Formats: sequence, structure tokens, C-alpha cells
Amino acid sequence: QVQLVESGGGLVQAGGSLRLSCAATGRAFSSYAMGWFRQAPGKEREFVLAISGTGGSTYYADSVKGRFTISRDNVKNTVYMEMNSLKPEDTAVYYCAARRGPIATTESFVNYWGKGTLVTVSS
Repeated sequence: QVQLVESGGGLVQAGGSLRLSCAATGRAFSSYAMGWFRQAPGKEREFVLAISGTGGSTYYADSVKGRFTISRDNVKNTVYMEMNSLKPEDTAVYYCAARRGPIATTESFVNYWGKGTLVTVSS
């Protein structure tokens, strides 16, 4: 069993930056690919980015390439998402996700979810 707890959300102006963290409890953290999904108001949840268990591979949605970066610390059992050049359309609840095995870009492959943290980008 893996529990995921997100932190770092909040209100930021357009063009600003935020760093989200996701702390995982449980064993064998490095065997899980980790990722972030988001759900904007009135929209379905969508994939944002992900990182493999070792950190050697990453995958980004086109909408965040060049602006967001994912990283992980397998000693601290934590994954991070650095968000730069934020836009109002980035406003959403951001969910941390874990999959035992390869990177997951679709919800159906995710094994565990965090409860989410709200990011609001004002114009």
C-alpha cells in the first residue's frame, strides 16, 4: 500500500512559479513510476508529466513542456514538480499518481492517487 500526500499548492500570479511536492509512504518507492495529473474546473482529469522509478526517464504533456519539470528523491520518497511561467489555464487541482512499473500517462494505469492540491493562477 502506498499513500501519497501533495503539498505546495496555492495562489500565484501569471508568469510566476510554484513547486509541488508529493511525499510517499510505503515500501519500494523506487519501483514506482510517479506522475502528476490535473483537473481544471469543469474539465476531465488530464496527464501532466511523469518520471520513471529510477528517475532516468521523464515524459511531459505538450502543454507543459519547457515550463514544468519533474524530479524525484528516492531517499526522501518524494517527487517534485517545478512549475514555471504559469498561465491562468494551469489553474487546476493537481494530483500525484504512482504506478508500480513503467510510466503511466493514462488514469487507468495508475495504482495510487493523492488527494490533490489546488493551484490557482491569476491573470
